[in-house]
Amino acid sequence: MSKYFQLNIVTTEREVYSGLAKKLIVTGVLGELEILYNHTPFLTSLSIGPVWFEEKSGKLSSFIMLGGILEVQPTVSTILGDSVIRAENLDEAAAIEAKNNSERIFSQKGTDIDYAKVKRELAIAMAEIRLIRKFRNKR
Repeated sequence: MSKYFQLNIVTTEREVYSGLAKKLIVTGVLGELEILYNHTPFLTSLSIGPVWFEEKSGKLSSFIMLGGILEVQPTVSTILGDSVIRAENLDEAAAIEAKNNSERIFSQKGTDIDYAKVKRELAIAMAEIRLIRKFRNKR
């Protein structure tokens, strides 16, 4: 019998999800993390990247988290996120174009380039592409 944990996901704008989950996958600053029921407690920062979870019903939900914090307790996990992009709003062609544009800007020489902004845009585009391709045949 599977065990479930309470998952709460909130951003500065709204509550994204609150309910029981079987599994949570997030992108931490040191890589991808999988959270299950009775996980060891910890606290970590989240990077821009895909987040997906399996609800108690078996439904898979996913989105792009634009940074935040994850707190894990054995029966409750909470994401305090900066902002999210819902998976249903993703467009692979647009994400590939954004990725290519960011890479083109990085290859240019110049002092008027906001490298932090371009790096953020590239990270978002790469996260979108990863999530789209991961769930392409699962939805």
